[in-house]
Amino acid sequence: MKNSSHTTAFSWLAIGLLAVALTGCKKQEEPAKPPVAAQAPAPEPEPADERPKPPVKQELPPLFRDIERRTFQFFWDTSNEVNGLTPDRYPSRPFASIASVGYALTAYPIGIENGWVSRTQAVDRTLTTLKFFRQLPQGPQREGKGGYHGFYYHFLDMRDGHRYASWVELSSVDTGLLMMGVLFAQSYYDRDDPREKEIRELAEQLYRRVEWPWLQVNKPLISMGWFPESGFIPHDWMGYNEAMLLYILALGSPTYPVSPDAWQVWTRTYNDFWGVYQGQEYLTFGPHFGHQYSHVWIDFRGIQDDYMRERGIDYFENSRRATYAQRNYAIENPMKWKDYGENIWGLTASDGPQQTLQDYEGEQRTFRHYSARGAGFRENFDDGTIAPTAAIASLPFAPEIVIPATEEMHNRFGEYLYSSYGFLDSFNRSFNYDIPLKTGRLVPDNGWVSSDYIGIDQGPILAMITNYRNEFVWNVMKENPHIRRGLERAGFKGGWLTPPGEPVEQPPADPDAAAARALGTAESRGNISPPPRPQPQN
Repeated sequence: MKNSSHTTAFSWLAIGLLAVALTGCKKQEEPAKPPVAAQAPAPEPEPADERPKPPVKQELPPLFRDIERRTFQFFWDTSNEVNGLTPDRYPSRPFASIASVGYALTAYPIGIENGWVSRTQAVDRTLTTLKFFRQLPQGPQREGKGGYHGFYYHFLDMRDGHRYASWVELSSVDTGLLMMGVLFAQSYYDRDDPREKEIRELAEQLYRRVEWPWLQVNKPLISMGWFPESGFIPHDWMGYNEAMLLYILALGSPTYPVSPDAWQVWTRTYNDFWGVYQGQEYLTFGPHFGHQYSHVWIDFRGIQDDYMRERGIDYFENSRRATYAQRNYAIENPMKWKDYGENIWGLTASDGPQQTLQDYEGEQRTFRHYSARGAGFRENFDDGTIAPTAAIASLPFAPEIVIPATEEMHNRFGEYLYSSYGFLDSFNRSFNYDIPLKTGRLVPDNGWVSSDYIGIDQGPILAMITNYRNEFVWNVMKENPHIRRGLERAGFKGGWLTPPGEPVEQPPADPDAAAARALGTAESRGNISPPPRPQPQN
């Protein structure tokens, strides 16, 4: 598979193809009852409440400042100064990723606020980027174009911005990630300066020309994309995943909006993904990027749509529970991978060593190169590959478990895992097979380690550390009228969306609205295999 960004629809769809055992979906064992005394029965023990407590702000160790600076430099150093395009990965740098550009546009103001670049430098780079995308040719032709109907191709040539190859799709969700960065720039550069005014105008033009309804082949849902060779991708964004941001952007458009029933139908497809896994009751998605991407720009604390209002939590709390479930899975370590534990965890889409079948502890195990990896009660894939971004970019959700995990990965493996731009993409302590590798290298006695940084894994690390420190990205984005309109049309209320002068609605203090769902029913879904999904296209 040639493309390496996990925001492509096909990297996650590929999970359903390999019949990997649903390793984490075991029925929870009933707690042993205490012995009965001769004179009277002993009382039943109180059931343990396994929900994580609300996060408590902690001071960050110096390591996190170093991670921030190095990760920022990834975007500043590797982006093309001539056109603003950011590589999908580095140092291999085969092509630009429009999602990476969205994260780069978000990174530049973070650099300003920290004194790593001047405002003038960041304005120059941002203007270069937005102007380039504004003039990039669009059309239905297979070659020589960068986009169509306001959408952009997932991967672009680093030099001219044209579609990189015939296997690259016009991507709805990657266009969404790009637009989040574009709108962030629009809200941040707010000075009465001709160049900052031009940034705001260019951002408005780029966002307004995205024709979201064009990809509504099966209304009201939105298709994953389009190929000039074969037409619309026959799969829509449904379930629960990173496409939250896509629907919010489409709902907020002042020119080509989708109707509010798009969100209603989107959330209606959640039903097969709500349940109990690893002691947490939440809306699941195996790879952890699905619990992070939308939260990079949108502060979901205290705001709820109808679905979450019914369950008494918000999407932030949902991601917090998902983070704990990831860690609990690593502690249980049902597949017995090397070094999994309370401070070594994190499954998401990431690089891996190779597509191969190898013997591991007496049984055949499937390993992959770039792939979505995740743990949940519905779809799983785990080949022993840990991606630091899965933990680090969850810092706002669960600092008490993310901080020690980050420090331990750095202390134990930093010699070969931590370099110029922070943590390399991933590592696999269990992979020690002397075979040709797709990417990365084998470290004697330490398994496989990636050789690349990947932009869409770097971006959430930088932005979420920043959000944890001072809510910077969140607060800037709260000022964007398009984002606010998209949330309101999706039915979000409460918290920071409450109009001035009205009492602020907050989620219930005791999130028990979903308790009526029987534990056995929720867990039984984990034993239902998903239908086969189509083979990813190259």
